[in-house]
Amino acid sequence: MVPDIPLLFDLGPSKPTTREIANLVKEGGTAALSEAERRADKARYQEVTCRSALNRVEGMAFSWTVNPYRGCTHGCHYCFARRYHVQFEMNADDEFASVILVKRNFVEVLERELDRPTWQREQVALGTATDPYQPIEGHYRLTRATIAALARARTPTGLVTKGPMVVRDRDVLLDLTRAAQCTVCMSVPTVDEDAWRTLEPGTAHPMQRLRAVRELVDAGVNAGVLMAPIVPGFSSSRAKIERTVRAIADHGARFVGCNVMYLQDGTRTHCMGFLEREFTAMRPRLERLYSRKYPPDSYREQIRGLVRALQERYGLGNRGSDEAPQQPPPSRDPEQVGFAW
Repeated sequence: MVPDIPLLFDLGPSKPTTREIANLVKEGGTAALSEAERRADKARYQEVTCRSALNRVEGMAFSWTVNPYRGCTHGCHYCFARRYHVQFEMNADDEFASVILVKRNFVEVLERELDRPTWQREQVALGTATDPYQPIEGHYRLTRATIAALARARTPTGLVTKGPMVVRDRDVLLDLTRAAQCTVCMSVPTVDEDAWRTLEPGTAHPMQRLRAVRELVDAGVNAGVLMAPIVPGFSSSRAKIERTVRAIADHGARFVGCNVMYLQDGTRTHCMGFLEREFTAMRPRLERLYSRKYPPDSYREQIRGLVRALQERYGLGNRGSDEAPQQPPPSRDPEQVGFAW
């Protein structure tokens, strides 16, 4: 169950649903969220009531997703999840990173769904539409309680995050590992500091994330790294990719996977606007490369082939019995977090 934590604010006997939030924003913009609490990070946090926790997905390596938060203060300019914020009548630009929905009753709803006799303990992915370890998790602890619920239900789970806070929960991650199967994928697209500062303004330093991987592996958690996404022109050079793979190997990751950035809907609009403001000369080149949501298959395979070769060079191809996350078949349209456990 959700631990007894004081509310940031009180909306009365119940919190609004996400649909009610969308209606409020549609009528009056985010200014209509008068009960959203603004914290020191300048983001506004709106507590909501969710009606379901498990979300069925098709065409992916996992069957279900769970996301206790929506929106993310990491503010990565390439984040595919930006486009999902339009579901709440908010934009994929600043509002994605500055208006965060907190599903206050998420864990109790999840526990009810996991307790159903019809639950088949299919693969669940945590962290596909927002980072479950963005800083506000330190207050709400919804992700920790979610992992504990999945462990009690003996449900195999994969988790993707950029948040070193994940090491706080190694005890429940080990409980889940013993009960079912658990894989933690730390997203470290690059260790290049210029690319990190430019593309991931609200995230922890890449080396801090890699130290978290080391701590998890040492604790017995199956943890590795996703170089996802590699961004053409920013983190795609051979030298930058090799430095990143070498650093991943040096920190004991059990596996490494990669994916190249893709752009769709609101994410594309945001990213191109960002390039126009900050890197005007690069925008035409990126627009040509991304005439569709993905760059050409030949480009993507070149990047993946380089990463595979470097995996072997630095001994990441045979660590333990767990394989690295695999990319979905090219005929599908995987999310940037395309991975299988």
